[in-house]
Amino acid sequence: MVDRSISDKLFSSAVLLILLVIALTMFFPFYYVFVVSFTSPVEYLRKGLVLFPTEWTLTSYKYLLANNVFVNATAVSTFLATVGTALSLVVTAAGAYTLSRKRLQGRRVLLILILMTTLFNPGIIPPYLVVRELGLINSIWSLIVPVLTSGWYVILMKGFFESIPEELEEAGKIDGASDIGIFLRIILPLSLPSLAAFGLFYAVAYWNTFFSAILYINKADLRPLQVVLQMLLIDSSSSSSGEIANQMSSEISIPTDTLKMAAVVISTVPILLVYPFLQKHFAKGVMVGSIKG
Repeated sequence: MVDRSISDKLFSSAVLLILLVIALTMFFPFYYVFVVSFTSPVEYLRKGLVLFPTEWTLTSYKYLLANNVFVNATAVSTFLATVGTALSLVVTAAGAYTLSRKRLQGRRVLLILILMTTLFNPGIIPPYLVVRELGLINSIWSLIVPVLTSGWYVILMKGFFESIPEELEEAGKIDGASDIGIFLRIILPLSLPSLAAFGLFYAVAYWNTFFSAILYINKADLRPLQVVLQMLLIDSSSSSSGEIANQMSSEISIPTDTLKMAAVVISTVPILLVYPFLQKHFAKGVMVGSIKG
């Protein structure tokens, strides 16, 4: 028994040490980006590797927030994350609630069609042709309309609506409420955990819009934050990044590594701040699912 106890302690200590090393390895890049963003450009150029700056400064953040290119890109991404998320939730919730009602004619056919969109990817060319025919090239709506909803999210939210007792809907009809009134006054208030979860998914997707912006957007003033960030981070010798680097350097100064790190922090912080406020809704959604089941 004593030998086993000692071996168990050694094993637990070894596992703990390995997990600690892995955690530090994963945490170090975030720490390094954060520290360098607050480091004076002069100190960073002098030392090269800064683990703890002797002088904390907001110089890089002031440069970015005073730059028209970066501020405009942040405004575009904010618009996408707010307006796009709101519209996506409306379309997804309305579609999921409609499909959750068994009295809907052609319900199975619609579900099969929606399911097919999750199984087969059309690629790049068909969506581009659709966006072009709709006249949305170089329009901010080209980053919202093609991805306004997701078939997988509709199916998942449909399951959530089906878990709500039908007696509540019948009680609303007895009180004289219409289908829209029942949806707005009864179903949606009970669906806050689901809406919060999918809202976060949509917000992260819109905030990280990148590839579709490269396909559909050619105007510099409509580029979202992730595109500008990519142009700022990659080698300035290339044509695309050279354009943004020269445009920024003409207004403030030549981008340095501290400036790049500050841009990464600014593009990451908003999502990190939103998640804690929605975490309680996730927990509530788990409780509702366990009770309904």
